[in-house]
Amino acid sequence: MFSSTLLRWLANAVLIVHIGFILFVVVGLLLVVVGGIRKWDWVRNLWFRLLHVSAIAVVAAESWLGVTCPLTKLENQLRQSAGQIVSSDDFIAFWVRRLFFFQFPPWVFTICYSCFFALVLGSWLLVSPRSRSPERTE
Repeated sequence: MFSSTLLRWLANAVLIVHIGFILFVVVGLLLVVVGGIRKWDWVRNLWFRLLHVSAIAVVAAESWLGVTCPLTKLENQLRQSAGQIVSSDDFIAFWVRRLFFFQFPPWVFTICYSCFFALVLGSWLLVSPRSRSPERTE
């Protein structure tokens, strides 16, 4: 139906979205912590914080339940349809192994995701979100 070139492009687009999601989760926590220290009001935005905690909660839940990430599934289906080799690992495990040559079993990644989720939840105590910015007095 679609050309293999188009399918590869779509798979790469899904990969970019996946990387963006990961950066949102990881860099988001860093920005919350730094923003809390530097008193940046935007890091206390309730919608940003709800989206952030929800993102890592989904990752941790998928890992605990043994569910493959939908983005990983979609990318793999597109690559397979394009005639490319598909990995059986989850996204993070695949890239960590590929970039750093680590050979960890899946439970190690489950623990890492869970610990990161705990850190994000902890950031709610250290840098509590607000539903709106505090009124400024001049």
